[in-house]
Amino acid sequence: MDVLEMFHVKHRPAAHDRATTSRPLRYAVALAALMLAACSSPDEIAAKTGTADAEAPSAPPKPAAPEPQKVAFTDNAAKDEATREFAYSWPAQVTAIPALAKRLTAERDQLLAEQKTEWEQSLTEFAGDDCGACTNRSYEKTWDVVADVPRFLSLSGAWNVYSGGAHGNYAWDALVWDREAQEGFDPKTMFTSPAALQGALGGAWCKALLAERAERLGPEYADDSVFPCPPIADLTVLVGSSDSKSFNRIGLIAAPYVAGSYAEGEYEVTLPVTPKVLAAVKPAYKAAFALPK
Repeated sequence: MDVLEMFHVKHRPAAHDRATTSRPLRYAVALAALMLAACSSPDEIAAKTGTADAEAPSAPPKPAAPEPQKVAFTDNAAKDEATREFAYSWPAQVTAIPALAKRLTAERDQLLAEQKTEWEQSLTEFAGDDCGACTNRSYEKTWDVVADVPRFLSLSGAWNVYSGGAHGNYAWDALVWDREAQEGFDPKTMFTSPAALQGALGGAWCKALLAERAERLGPEYADDSVFPCPPIADLTVLVGSSDSKSFNRIGLIAAPYVAGSYAEGEYEVTLPVTPKVLAAVKPAYKAAFALPK
């Protein structure tokens, strides 16, 4: 029988043969394990020998944090014919800044408390009077984003109030939130002084106001001696941006009775940031301003 035929012979060794060959086999297995241990890390050994523990199940992913939402708060009441309405809202960008949301919440709560107190007083004062307007109250304030640049969030707060009489009144607030300092302030405080701001914007503001008056009222009423061009200090000043990178324009709003009669409404002008404006900015804020491109 040749060698090839020997590999195909089915042969079961006798019991004596099996017994005499088992010890060398165990020795070879042990020697192989020692050699494997000398050359491999514990993890590699476990993987090669098939003794690795089953991989532990991964923890379920944490749910994503909810996206900041716009806040729209209302609080209304009615007693007989008397009504009280209150609304206060801000955009999601405010909600995303907890310290800013806390600040506006405190303002909202204070305004609501004042309205409730004044309304209760009016109910007592005008009890039995046939004067519905005397006991109706309403207040609404809406914050909107003017510009969102890397360090600052610029907001405008439009509000209107009715506390009896022929009509209510309305105006604007302005607020800039500094993300680094975690504080808010009036945009006017970003400039070195009211005089510097007047020098930088006053001429362009009055020229734009004159043109707007002429368009609304006619050229003969453009130069109003009763309501002369008001100074910048009497206006709401908003810092805006056209590129979301820096403040490159300024918004100026004159509420009713500031630059004209109530019937004329507000006057609003947007002016570009100029070298004069840049010169009037405080050093701490200069990096946030730029000339428009």
